[in-house]
Amino acid sequence: MRVVCIGGGPAGLYFSILLKKQDPSHDIVVYERNRPYDTFGWGVVFSDQTLQNLAGADEPSKQDILDAFAHWDDIDVHFKGRSITSGGHGFCGIGRKRLLNILQDRARDLGVRLEFESEIEVDDLTTRFADADLIIASDGLNSKVRSRWADHFRPSIDVRKNKFVWLGTTRLFDAFTFIFKKTEHGWFQVHAYRYDREHSTFIVETREETWRAHGLDTGDADETVRFCSDLFAEWLDGHPLLTNMRHLRSSQWISFPRITCETWVKDNVVLMGDAAHTAHFSIGSGTKLALEDAIALAREVEKHPGDVRAALTAYEDERKIEVLKIQAAARNSTEWFESVSRYENLEPEQFVYSMLTRSQRISHENLRLRDRSFVEDMERWFGDSAAGRPQQMPVPPMFAPFALRGMTLANRVVVSPMATYSAVDGAPNDFHLVHYGARAMGGAGLVYTEMTCVSAEGRITPGCPGMYDRAHVAAWKRVVDFVHARSEAKICLQLGHSGPKGSTKVGWEGYDVPLDTGNWPIWGPSAVAWSAENQMPRVMTAADMAMVVDQHRQAVQSAVEAGFDMVELHAAHGYLLSAFLTPLTNTRTDAYGGSLENRLRFPLEVFRAMRAVWPVDRPMAVRISAHDWVEGGNTADEAVEIARAFKAAGADLIDVSAGQTSTAAKPVYGRMFQTPFADRVRNEAGIATMAVGNITDFDQVNSILAAGRADLCALARPHLADPAWTLRAAVAQGHAAQWWPKPYLAGKAQAERLTVREVPVQV
Repeated sequence: MRVVCIGGGPAGLYFSILLKKQDPSHDIVVYERNRPYDTFGWGVVFSDQTLQNLAGADEPSKQDILDAFAHWDDIDVHFKGRSITSGGHGFCGIGRKRLLNILQDRARDLGVRLEFESEIEVDDLTTRFADADLIIASDGLNSKVRSRWADHFRPSIDVRKNKFVWLGTTRLFDAFTFIFKKTEHGWFQVHAYRYDREHSTFIVETREETWRAHGLDTGDADETVRFCSDLFAEWLDGHPLLTNMRHLRSSQWISFPRITCETWVKDNVVLMGDAAHTAHFSIGSGTKLALEDAIALAREVEKHPGDVRAALTAYEDERKIEVLKIQAAARNSTEWFESVSRYENLEPEQFVYSMLTRSQRISHENLRLRDRSFVEDMERWFGDSAAGRPQQMPVPPMFAPFALRGMTLANRVVVSPMATYSAVDGAPNDFHLVHYGARAMGGAGLVYTEMTCVSAEGRITPGCPGMYDRAHVAAWKRVVDFVHARSEAKICLQLGHSGPKGSTKVGWEGYDVPLDTGNWPIWGPSAVAWSAENQMPRVMTAADMAMVVDQHRQAVQSAVEAGFDMVELHAAHGYLLSAFLTPLTNTRTDAYGGSLENRLRFPLEVFRAMRAVWPVDRPMAVRISAHDWVEGGNTADEAVEIARAFKAAGADLIDVSAGQTSTAAKPVYGRMFQTPFADRVRNEAGIATMAVGNITDFDQVNSILAAGRADLCALARPHLADPAWTLRAAVAQGHAAQWWPKPYLAGKAQAERLTVREVPVQV
């Protein structure tokens, strides 16, 4: 084959090496606009796992790369005058120039032609290279090929909020070092690591508004070096900062572009490396992705001899999934570093843990495998803080107590509210007694009821429970009394009104589908139907709103009588109060519509009425949809403001869900996909939060809690499958102190004998 590589970075060079090894008769030429010894930046970093991916691809270049690496295991974090170390991470640093030179030399040895100082134009692809069998467009962030055929590749370029500058220093750091320094205008952070015997990379990063406030937007390279040298003098230990970009002025500070493309292939042209995708430097994946792109494409070419189209199709199908995983982790990491001020009130122990687990690819048990003493110290700190006194031994975070007002939970596992559609005329029955009772005896610290409706017309389905009749009070009291008598769990009544999503079938007959017969009138803030199939809600009048406020007040008074430990107001998922909060369904022009302040007015009126009759020593929560996932809808920015408003009204906890407010929503699913919203609300609004949404194992629960992303974790489907989920999690982690029902203690003893400690691994 005749192969043309546009761009002499790691992707193009490594692919050329691998392809030439497969068949020396391939005619391969690499065109690079720069000279062979030109480079920008300093060192690059790989994890040990990345090195394993190179094994077997090309042994000579791999060995040369290994010989040039500086290796370390520790991460040092400097924050608020403390230095905390976590070990066992396994990183390697290498000079970017050295890496390129190794690949260049290996390519030449194999017979690849390297053409430096060669600027290739896109027109060359259809003229000069018209007879090429395969064209690799590895021409970087500012790819001309991608730009020329943007309508085909459909790139998305998300320019991130921080500014960063890539410097070097002769100060040799013994670990991957993160430094956080606050100035009068905001936070700066450093990512530093040694990459050879004489130099370290020293990346300085900050929010753009902080960068501008310090006048760095108008300075040149020398002024940048002076500023950063002074700011981080304590850690430079007299060593200079260096730049290889002195010919530039303010542009030595750049913003990271997150690049994704709908497709990477056009005919015989394929985007590779940064031309196709980018991953933030904070997880060190740009070069990793480039090299792994090269390995994958070379493998597919070998599998499909003579069929370039088939090879490219297979390559894209395989790599897109892996790249999306890395980019998701990189997005989480990027956003963490953009939001350092969010975490400035965390204690150093929790701040460091949050930073280490920021990508959600490193979990609690994964950290334990790397550095057991670090995790046990963290567990000890977390347990001491939760209990308010020193604990005898480390305890997994999920088993630390948690207090809200006068209620103290034995642990932080919550049975999430889950619709069961099993009530009759709003009354819970034996099913509910067994359902909630079993999960309370299953060890969770807090059990939620499903959304319990404040009126018959406020039900979602005919099978939904209510709290609007004397019979309901007695039926719920039976459940509550059982939970209190037979377990250590507390129980929370979730109250709500279905609004425009009411009068529908039970879930297994059709989700949000109107009843075939017997529909009742439904209400909403505006004449906006949930879907074309659902009823048009009647627009609520002032009298209607006053009645709904009173219904919620009466339901809370009944909750007191029934003995509930906690009450939650459901203001999420497109139900009545959620419909007021989101501009997607609230189009009112009176005092209850328009601005967020106005849209909050009615939900706050409801909440204040509830709080006024609920005992002062018992907590109240509010469930919100933190993101509508529809353009023009509420986002996390509004979620923080909504949380602040309910906090001011007396809420103790925000139950942070997302979506389900519009049929047009396009949520971004994934494990723990709603946790970032709980994190933001907790650490920006300053209120306790509960994380929900695809939390499936105890490792995830511990990671969320230890990092301060939430104070409680609610699990739904895991508890449907296993009422004793918490008891099993305790046994799996060797936590013998977890309460068990006395009749089940023999089962506990056997489970402990038979169980080898589970270690869930995040992939």
